[in-house]
Amino acid sequence: MHRLILFLKKGEGENVEFKEFLTLNHLREGRFQSLACQMSHRLIMGKGKAIYVIGVSDSGELKGISEKSFKETIQILEKIAIEVDSHISSVEKYEVKKNSFVGIVEIQKNNSKKERVLIGTAGHVDHGKSTLVGCLITGKADDGDGATRIYLDVLKHEIERGLSADLSFAVLGFKDGKPIRMKNPLNKREKAEVVEKAEKLISFVDTVGHEPWLRTTIRGLLGQKIDYGLLVVAANDGITRTTKEHLGILLAMDLPVIIVVTKADMVDKERLKEVVSSISSLLRSVGRVPYCVKNLDSAKNASDLVFSKPVVPIVVTSAINLMGYDILESLLYNLKSRKFIKDDFLMYIDRIYKVSGVGTVVSGCIRSGEIREGEEVFVGPFHDCSYKKAKVQSIEMHYYKVEKAESGDIVGIALKGIKFDDLRRGMVLSKKEPKAFWRFDANVIVFTHPTRIRVGYEPVVHIDTIAETVIFEEIDKKYLKAGDKGLVKMKFKYHPYYIFEGQKFIFREGRSKGVGEIIKTYDAV
Repeated sequence: MHRLILFLKKGEGENVEFKEFLTLNHLREGRFQSLACQMSHRLIMGKGKAIYVIGVSDSGELKGISEKSFKETIQILEKIAIEVDSHISSVEKYEVKKNSFVGIVEIQKNNSKKERVLIGTAGHVDHGKSTLVGCLITGKADDGDGATRIYLDVLKHEIERGLSADLSFAVLGFKDGKPIRMKNPLNKREKAEVVEKAEKLISFVDTVGHEPWLRTTIRGLLGQKIDYGLLVVAANDGITRTTKEHLGILLAMDLPVIIVVTKADMVDKERLKEVVSSISSLLRSVGRVPYCVKNLDSAKNASDLVFSKPVVPIVVTSAINLMGYDILESLLYNLKSRKFIKDDFLMYIDRIYKVSGVGTVVSGCIRSGEIREGEEVFVGPFHDCSYKKAKVQSIEMHYYKVEKAESGDIVGIALKGIKFDDLRRGMVLSKKEPKAFWRFDANVIVFTHPTRIRVGYEPVVHIDTIAETVIFEEIDKKYLKAGDKGLVKMKFKYHPYYIFEGQKFIFREGRSKGVGEIIKTYDAV
């Protein structure tokens, strides 16, 4: 009853609707559709949850209705909920006087199965990654000064300088094969509406092109469990060292790759042909097959071929006049979506927030399994290799509240029972308590290094969202140099982590870089 009084005091809110009663007359076509639109609005405003207080007037006056009217109202609400792909999740019933009732009915949006694809964008600074994504999700042409880029560069100094300094996230939804446009992608409600309405969701992890922030780029490409890599090359600049470096990371992670040539409006036809030719030559040199996508018919074919990895589609675009965007949208829409990974639930923590009124919130990409609101998870490992239990209070995906999330989803999870200050990036959430490791063996390949790598070498290793200094304790040969392969025993220098065999990683130190794969882990002692 206390909850009912609170609703009556506050009155109708964003997701709260007062109704005295509903009858069969409300099922007539015009009235029914009006009520369905009303419920859909309440669900969007409530991020998937709507509250109906029945037995009260529109002004909140406690009326009370008969047992028969109460049941009939619930039945009508149930029919409306089905119409908007929702269900009644709970009913609270109170007797205010003899044979007179009021109630609180909760409507929950169905967590329907949507096709989902996660794409990581990469490329040199100022080659137009953020602008490309901004144009895609709004359908608006750029003004030449990065007007659409602002939808992704959300930090004050990023907007001022026109350079991305951290990972940005965006979502492009498709319904009936057509993109759902957003007027303002910074508006949380609009993002939630896209997630709610879309049949297929393309989530973008927009990485950083500026060389000093390579660490952040690697985190975006490794830590978010992306399905495809989208490499951007500006027609005026062409291939740069960063272009090659980012392509190397995508290939090392064994990802299907799409290349988008931007700023085609800034060069003549000969220069454009030259850039596409140089990209094709680069791809062939690393064992990939370039495929120039020039029309809508070839876009669908390209989306089928890219999944097999050797084929790399190349799409030429201009953000100024949106040339090539229809082709790119068709390619994206037809991309094969990820397969659900049925293993136990596992998520690496990427970001940690302290949210007023909510508490500790962690975000990241679910690596495997699924998680539901109300479930308990283990969080860690801590320095002593232990884990702590926490309860999942709520889950959000692109600001849309969901009851359940699964592998490949980028989510924010509110946790109860864990302190903000206890957490760090690279920790995991898991339903079963995993082990923690300080040491592991790995097969490595050294890409670049100015001298020789010997025992005692201390690079930073990137595994999923882990970014930690490791010590090369043993090497299966006297030393390693650029181009060498070797077996190395490594130890995390500062903290233990949960890792497993088969995980791929990148290690770096200055401009020295290499890749590796974990082949054995050692229990902490």
